[in-house]
Amino acid sequence: MSTAAYVFDAYGTLFDVHAAVRRHAERAGPDYQIFSEMWRAKQLEYSWVRTLMGAYRDFWSLTEEALDYTFERFPGVDRKLRADLLAAYWTLDCYPEVPAVLKDIKAHGAKVAILSNGSPLMLAAAVKNAALETVIDDVFSVDALGLYKTAPAVYELVTTTYRLYPDAVSFQSSNRWDAAGAKKFGFRTVWVNRSRMPDEYGDFPPDLILPSLESL
Repeated sequence: MSTAAYVFDAYGTLFDVHAAVRRHAERAGPDYQIFSEMWRAKQLEYSWVRTLMGAYRDFWSLTEEALDYTFERFPGVDRKLRADLLAAYWTLDCYPEVPAVLKDIKAHGAKVAILSNGSPLMLAAAVKNAALETVIDDVFSVDALGLYKTAPAVYELVTTTYRLYPDAVSFQSSNRWDAAGAKKFGFRTVWVNRSRMPDEYGDFPPDLILPSLESL
């Protein structure tokens, strides 16, 4: 079956999640990189735990809570940065190859969409900031379900809306766990291994591994 839709995870795949802290690296101090990594790790952890608990809160709330936890773990980082870091998260940089890749896919007639844990307002702001409104057909947020990835119902948002079989969808994510969840659902999967991390979830291998979206 030919690929009818190319669906992208947002954070880490299209948008650089570490851009917010990097913009304020000098003020954050020498621990800015591991500070950013922990912020991201806790943000994801909260999404998984709350889905298992059946206690959904939107992704923006989790982003704030994860940042507050991270400040507690890094008392040397000035808490006055909180508002600036949160504001920066609404305008994260997209990776440099993203606009051209999405335009090329759209020019070939396939659907181009985002499927993300992000809240609708967060995703709308990120898409607008990156000037991607004209190339993205749809933005699917887990907020519609009150569940986070890797719940199968999240991936089903795409197939139900587009009336496609899963194997007609190419799903791209920089998060290996997300690629595994999408593979289990039946999508063709591309793991965008930007950080050159070791592979895991060997029983749900991606169909393709790329260092960026450039050669998609």
